[in-house]
Amino acid sequence: MYHSFLDFLKDKHHLCIIQAENPDGDSLGSALALDYLISSINKDAEISLYCPVDIPKYLRYFPDWSRVENEFAWKADGYIIVDTAAEILLSKLLDDAAIKNKLYGSPVFVLDHHETEDDLNFPHDSIIEPLPACCDLIYKIAIEEKLEISADVAKNLIYGILSDTLGLTSASTTPETFRHLADLLEKSGLNIADLDEARREFMKKSPRILDYKADLIKRVEYSLDGQLATVHIPWDDIEEFSDEYNPNVLILEELRMVEGVKVAVAIKTYPDGKLTGKIRAMQPIADKIAGFYGGGGHPYAAGFRTYDISYDDCLRDLVSIVPNLLKEAENAEAL
Repeated sequence: MYHSFLDFLKDKHHLCIIQAENPDGDSLGSALALDYLISSINKDAEISLYCPVDIPKYLRYFPDWSRVENEFAWKADGYIIVDTAAEILLSKLLDDAAIKNKLYGSPVFVLDHHETEDDLNFPHDSIIEPLPACCDLIYKIAIEEKLEISADVAKNLIYGILSDTLGLTSASTTPETFRHLADLLEKSGLNIADLDEARREFMKKSPRILDYKADLIKRVEYSLDGQLATVHIPWDDIEEFSDEYNPNVLILEELRMVEGVKVAVAIKTYPDGKLTGKIRAMQPIADKIAGFYGGGGHPYAAGFRTYDISYDDCLRDLVSIVPNLLKEAENAEAL
């Protein structure tokens, strides 16, 4: 089932692993794990890790995060895109005509775990399998194809899985996820408490960020009798705080814990008219909400990006579409 990926790797002298412009723990873990995994298969291959933005500080608990560059590898003879098959999440990349032409004319392979449709409009091969994390998919490829999972591979896969499953607490987590993690811990010889301690050290908040979190909480708006919670994160906030701590990370989990909230959305607005939304839902409708704007993701966690719409307009849309989606989900649950 997964042999097509190994076929893709054959005869490649320089591979470039690409993350989208919103790197997270799963995309970073996937890229770094593949770096080690491919190097063990083809020791002569040069491997570049590319992301169009800097890896944010809160992800720098990954020991090799600095391997990721934002200089595109023009000389690569193969490109691997991890953790997305959505063109809108690669817009920063594809807005560059030279990069877009390079991808159109080069072998490209996509590895993704999201349930949303592959809409990349350049030629590519792919393995897309709904799983809790892209790192889960890479683990399955390695096991099925009998690839060596070194301690370095295992460590990055563990971090990626823990990140995308919120520490194995998300609705997408399955018994298989626990089995994968147990095997990776055994292969790595690592202690999960030690791994989590490193993550927590980098997730610590400065007094300034804690003050900002308090400000975000005060800005939360409740609609639909408290079932919908939204918060606006304008460009000034993004510019001032994002490198130190992603505002979405600061606020979304707090919103999920508010009594009565069934859908939480953090909405960022940018000077170029772009608006992005991160969604967490208590019912399996997050991907449907995101789909309204051409985005996608998982039933309980999803995101979208759109243009030329204000926060107020977006809020009106959400107030309009969320009630029907909640009702549909409740009716399906009652069957």
